[in-house]
Amino acid sequence: MALIEARNVTKKYKVGSEIITALDDVTLSIEQGEFVAILGTSGCGKSTLLNMLSGLERPTKGDVIVNGVRINKVNEKNMSKFRSKEMGFIFQQYNLIGSLTALENVMMPLTIQGVGKKARVERSKAILERLGLGSRLNNKPSQLSGGQQQWVSIARSLVSEPKIIFADEPTGNLDSRTTIEILEFLQSIVREQNKTLIMVSHDAEVAMYADRIVHMLDGRITSIEDNRANAVGIKLDSVAADEIEPEKVESIPERGTEVE
Repeated sequence: MALIEARNVTKKYKVGSEIITALDDVTLSIEQGEFVAILGTSGCGKSTLLNMLSGLERPTKGDVIVNGVRINKVNEKNMSKFRSKEMGFIFQQYNLIGSLTALENVMMPLTIQGVGKKARVERSKAILERLGLGSRLNNKPSQLSGGQQQWVSIARSLVSEPKIIFADEPTGNLDSRTTIEILEFLQSIVREQNKTLIMVSHDAEVAMYADRIVHMLDGRITSIEDNRANAVGIKLDSVAADEIEPEKVESIPERGTEVE
């Protein structure tokens, strides 16, 4: 059974007296351990589809099933709990809280889950150190470069060990070097920890890191491209994902000297 399913999903918005159809009868299945890119130009419906799959919005028609749960029938209170347990989010604008340090931002999902302070600090510090931000734990977002802020956002998305990661244009504001580093890291997380990653992008080169590329236009899926044989980045053809232990992934070099 697929980990995520959208079944005949339609989403309409009322803008003044006009009805806008953002999604038009979209059906999509995503398996556990897949890296799926949703590709299309601005206004094609890709971000709306991501919002449907993650339960941030509800469809006008159709159903969304995640890990056996029909999430469009779950009330918002329980949906928030479900998201905090099952999902991590990475946004183009980072969405960090300006008054909190990098460490405190990463701790937020664990705080919401009620994890004790000692465990929150230890887990958040460990993942930031792994991502090369060990010297930036006490820096606030305004004291970090754009790339560093996105690494903090990635750490926050992973600290609660979710099954599913949703990424909305995660490299849209970054330089080419940081873009490659982040895409290769996300790809490695999928391969080595059997995570499921759904990434929205307008950039065909970015989408080439994915296992499958879902092409969208005018609220519809026009084609789904199997990209496994051509995916750029890390190649693990001879090793199964479940044979690799997460702790064997090398830490990313220290990012304390990164500049914009």
